[in-house]
Amino acid sequence: MSVHTYTGVRPSRRPTGLPVTLPWVLTGLAILAQISWILVSGQARTALTIAAVLVFAAASISHAWVQRGAAWAAGYVVISAGLGWAVEAVGTRTGWPFGAYDYTATLGWQVVGVPLVVPAAWAMMAYPCLLAAQRLTRSLLGTALVGGWLLASWDLFLDPQMVAEGHWVWSSPTPALPNVPGIPVTNYLGWLLTSVAMMALLGLLPRRSGADGVPTTLLAWTYAGSVLANLVFLQRPWVALWGGLAMGLVIVPWVLALWSGSTRDAGPPPTGVPRGRL
Repeated sequence: MSVHTYTGVRPSRRPTGLPVTLPWVLTGLAILAQISWILVSGQARTALTIAAVLVFAAASISHAWVQRGAAWAAGYVVISAGLGWAVEAVGTRTGWPFGAYDYTATLGWQVVGVPLVVPAAWAMMAYPCLLAAQRLTRSLLGTALVGGWLLASWDLFLDPQMVAEGHWVWSSPTPALPNVPGIPVTNYLGWLLTSVAMMALLGLLPRRSGADGVPTTLLAWTYAGSVLANLVFLQRPWVALWGGLAMGLVIVPWVLALWSGSTRDAGPPPTGVPRGRL
C-alpha cells in the first residue's frame, strides 16, 4: 500500500456558521459522557453508555454532512449502520462470524434482537477510522485493510467493557485472549472480517477533503481514553495492553502523519499558492 502524498481528492465547499459548530459541540458532549461514565454506576452508567454512543454517532454523522455533503453522509450511514446491524442480526441467530452470543435487555429498543444503539456504535467509529486509513494509504485495498484493522482493534477495548456491564453474553467464551476472559477469539476475528468489508465499501465513496478536526479528536480521544480508563480506573491492564498495541499499530503512524503535516487529502492548493508547507 502506498504512503506517499496524494492530492487527487476533490475539495469540499466549506460551510460556515452553526453547522460547522454543531459537530464540535457534539464531540465535547460525547467526551463528557464518556468521562462521566467512569464516575457513576448501575442504571446511570447504562444510560450514559447509550447517550455517549448516540452523541458520538451524531458528531460523526453531522461532521460528514457538513464537510462532505448530505449524499456522502447518507451513503456512509447506510453502509456503516446498515452493515453493522445486518451482521449483528445474523450473528445473534447463527453465531457467525463472531461466535454464539445474545444481547440482554439493558441497551434499550431492539430490532431483530439487536439494540438500535449497536449499529450507531458501528457508524460512530467507522467514520474516523475511514479518514485515518485514507490519510495513510491511497488505495482501496489499503483503506480496507488499515481501516478494518483500526476499527476491529477498537473492539479489544469495547467488548470487555460491555460484557463486564452485562450488555451481552457469550455462550462459549473460550478460547479467549490471555488474561482477557469472557470473550472468545472468534469475536475479534469476526470483527476484523466485518470491519475490512465495511471499510472496503466506505472506500468506494468519493474522497473529499474537509476540516477534519472533529474525527481526529474523536479517534485520538477514543484511543487515549480507552488505554487510560482500562489501565487506571477499570483496573484491566491486559485490556489496555492488548488494545493499546493492536490499535496503536495504526494510531502511531497516523499521529506521525498528522505531526508531519501530511497533505494527502488536502487536495490541490488554491490557485497562486505554491505547493508545500505554508
